[in-house]
Amino acid sequence: MKISTAASDTGLLTRRSLIAGGAALAASGLALPRAAFALSTGASQQLVTAAVNDINKVIASGKSESAMLSDFQRIFVRYADLNYISFYSLGAAARGASKAQMQAYTQAFSAYVSRKYGRRFREFIGGKIEVKGARSVKSWIEVDTMAILRGSAPFDVTFFVSDKSGSHKFFNLFIADVNMLLTERTEIGAMLDRRGGKIDALIQDLKRA
Repeated sequence: MKISTAASDTGLLTRRSLIAGGAALAASGLALPRAAFALSTGASQQLVTAAVNDINKVIASGKSESAMLSDFQRIFVRYADLNYISFYSLGAAARGASKAQMQAYTQAFSAYVSRKYGRRFREFIGGKIEVKGARSVKSWIEVDTMAILRGSAPFDVTFFVSDKSGSHKFFNLFIADVNMLLTERTEIGAMLDRRGGKIDALIQDLKRA
């Protein structure tokens, strides 16, 4: 089963966009997660191995789509730094949001992104993900895995891990060279623009998406 990565169809951004995105992020005053003293390749690989094991169990479970998406949401809550991913996705608009708006947005976005990428992982039914190794890159750890699916060539799935949240969590994900962080920032920005910059309206859109 093949996953499309065509930017024209999905608005997804590739790994090459990470450099430009990082520069834009620095200019906006938002920083990528900084490694704390405890950050290690071993703990990062253990985190991703546990997440991958849970993902493999879900895609092999034979459950309905709604049940699988509920399971994937629990996986994201357990293993992903959803506070950081949510804040990053909102971009500069996050600085003008009230505390209550950010809490509501984080809750709505976390559920939305879990459903969205849960559907991506659901496309792996009949296959599995294997962990290949971990390496330190700048201020985070990249853990390389490979998706092995029936009827298509294997492709890389890379987890970016930081301990900025207080424990090891993944804060970004590449699926077949598609950058989750930059993709969501672009798509959330477009959704916000369509709502005239109104965060409350965006929150309602995310709840329905």
